[in-house]
Amino acid sequence: MSQTWWRGAAIYQVYLRSFADGNGDGVGDLAGLRARLPYLKDLGIDAIWLNPWYPSPMADGGYDVADYRDIEPVFGTLAEAEHFIAEAHELDIRVIIDVVPNHSSTESAWFKEALANPAARDRFWFADEPVNDWRSIFGGPAWTQVPDGQWYLHLFAPEQPDLNWANPEVHQEFEEVLRFWFERGVDGFRIDSAALLYKSDTGYEDLDEVHDVYRRWREVADEYGERVLIGEVWLPDQERFARYLRPDELHTAFNFDFLSCPWDPAELRRVIDLTLSTHTPIGAPPTWVLSNHDVTRPVTRYGRADTAFEHGGRLHGTPSDPELGRRRARAAALLSMALPGSVYVYQGDELGLPEVENLPDELRQDPMFARSGGANPGRDGCRVPLPWSGDEPPFGFGTGTGTGTPWLPQPESWRKLTAEAQRTDLGSMLTLYRAALAIRRDRLGDGTMTWLPLGEEVLAFARESGLTCVTNLGHGPVPVPAGEVVLASGPLDDGALPPDTTVWLTAS
Repeated sequence: MSQTWWRGAAIYQVYLRSFADGNGDGVGDLAGLRARLPYLKDLGIDAIWLNPWYPSPMADGGYDVADYRDIEPVFGTLAEAEHFIAEAHELDIRVIIDVVPNHSSTESAWFKEALANPAARDRFWFADEPVNDWRSIFGGPAWTQVPDGQWYLHLFAPEQPDLNWANPEVHQEFEEVLRFWFERGVDGFRIDSAALLYKSDTGYEDLDEVHDVYRRWREVADEYGERVLIGEVWLPDQERFARYLRPDELHTAFNFDFLSCPWDPAELRRVIDLTLSTHTPIGAPPTWVLSNHDVTRPVTRYGRADTAFEHGGRLHGTPSDPELGRRRARAAALLSMALPGSVYVYQGDELGLPEVENLPDELRQDPMFARSGGANPGRDGCRVPLPWSGDEPPFGFGTGTGTGTPWLPQPESWRKLTAEAQRTDLGSMLTLYRAALAIRRDRLGDGTMTWLPLGEEVLAFARESGLTCVTNLGHGPVPVPAGEVVLASGPLDDGALPPDTTVWLTAS
């Protein structure tokens, strides 16, 4: 198996609207991201994955794409994107961007043409009446009527019409989109809703025809050298999941079982074993993900009595112990980084940011909130702009001359969590992430692991580099194996490992 960069990479997810604002209009942009590249280099990541940066009405945070070959003007220009890619490469940071093949935008040229000319509707799913009773993933019906009486399908918001992958034009369009960005230096794509492209009378998830799309995309990617295709694939069936990772399809896919897993030793071990048994036989590297732009931040989730994650907001607003959540999030970070494969860091997790659950309803922008009638609070709480410096909002989010208020409000309490406040604090989350990512680059990443039997409430394993990871998920301290402590998520207790703590060791 050839050693390729993504197999053990540490990949940092940038939600561009909320990362850094370079012109002071309250919205993150490419200028802000370019100015903060030294921060990311110092953090120690290998690649950046950006959520959609294309022109968009922003009905769903940019996942309603109007033009796949340009940049949203609020974020900058295509020329700026090319400069960003070049500057990241100069720092040895790869660039991965989102591609959204399941649906487009009602503002796209194709959909506007379809509205004006019924003969051009075969690129989407139009019908004289709804042909099924499918519900939108965001709530409400999945069919919307257009002025001439026909209906179109949208698995997400009405502003996101589903594309018809039975039409060869759709295949050709996306192959050209991949080439457009590969030729501008992009190192890979994260494929949104990768299992949903094809529809039939029986459903729309994980139909066999979708694999032909990714075999062809793999051929395109391979023409450009070491380029990576990463699938967003939510499937309960691991055998079906593994089909996306066959040698001629996608390189990796997100590990949502691990992301959703509660803070429980038996469940975590089960998910880790299941992940390895799924990936190892087909030679695909696992991915380890604690959060992203769609889920509750770890510091909040791990502080609850119920630490599992599920969509729908069932646990939104339930009590969370911030100290417990922080301690577990630190332990989980070291656990995930020690596992074999690649690891993802969602922006702000390295600062220990909590979920912002008290956003005013009138400021929420996630369509999940509106389409559920407020029953689902949506995902805005993990998308609040980052705090960089200073003692009050906007905490250095805007680096330009403008005075724009951030598009979502930051809590006053974040003054203790700014990157500046944590940079020189040896006990901060940022310091822990920087130390862990540095060690990980030298001694972890791709490879194998061997479980060590240290008790039912302890997850312990050795890596081939000689590093051992031990996580205590029990209620009392446990002995630390012999060896030299390289890094710990929290202080040891007279040589013992306290609950909710991870330690990395090497043989003494």
